[in-house]
Amino acid sequence: MSEWDSEQYLKFKNQRTQPAIDLAKRIAGKNPRTVLDVGCGPGNSTAVLKNTFPTARVVGIDSSPEMIEKAKASCPDMEFKLCDIAADMENLESYDVIFSNACLQWVPDHRALIPVLFGKLNDDGVLAVQIPMNYKEPLFVVENEILSDPRRGFAGKEIRTISTLPPEEYFDILASCTNDFDIWETVYYHRMPSVKAMVEWIKGTNLRPYLSVLDEKNAAELEAQIIARAAEVYAKQKNGEYIFRFRRFFFIARKE
Repeated sequence: MSEWDSEQYLKFKNQRTQPAIDLAKRIAGKNPRTVLDVGCGPGNSTAVLKNTFPTARVVGIDSSPEMIEKAKASCPDMEFKLCDIAADMENLESYDVIFSNACLQWVPDHRALIPVLFGKLNDDGVLAVQIPMNYKEPLFVVENEILSDPRRGFAGKEIRTISTLPPEEYFDILASCTNDFDIWETVYYHRMPSVKAMVEWIKGTNLRPYLSVLDEKNAAELEAQIIARAAEVYAKQKNGEYIFRFRRFFFIARKE
């Protein structure tokens, strides 16, 4: 099983793209010549940037060959490159806008990473980032409890995990880079037809690296266990749907 699956990710394309749209609107007044989409995935966020800045050269980068292949097929008029942001950022050229929608949580050491990203801005450039922060939400609490169970056998395996800091630490990092920055968060209330649908969501993101190291039988057992536990903590709404709260943290930093 591949670590990343664009088709699984895009099952919730509209919901996953909305934060990119919201963030892009906050910088829509810029007139950049060059725009970099860090962690472009299957190209949905890159398309948002091209619509926002139609005259700019927009480049999408991602560490997943499968995601880059999907992005190129979906957006043949855009530029995409395979790039591991953690290893290759120092070698990238500078840009007027560096944008990242739901990617940096997969990259460790944000205290070092964010200043490097900011340093790749041209004069008067802007760094615009959105990072999911859902560790306190019931589904993710349940998921983490199950994944940390030693009987699951994940200890010692190389599995990509999420790495984020408290908002106050991002404030201090940004303040060390510039005096011109904003931070905020938004909680999206996604309508879901079932608890199973919520688990389908995380199968395209933070659960995916764990499933990728399991065989089909054990992956199915893990998924079933998460669904069963999540069903105990989520209440059905009167119309039969479920509310899936999804918290996202945003910041914009401008190079003076």
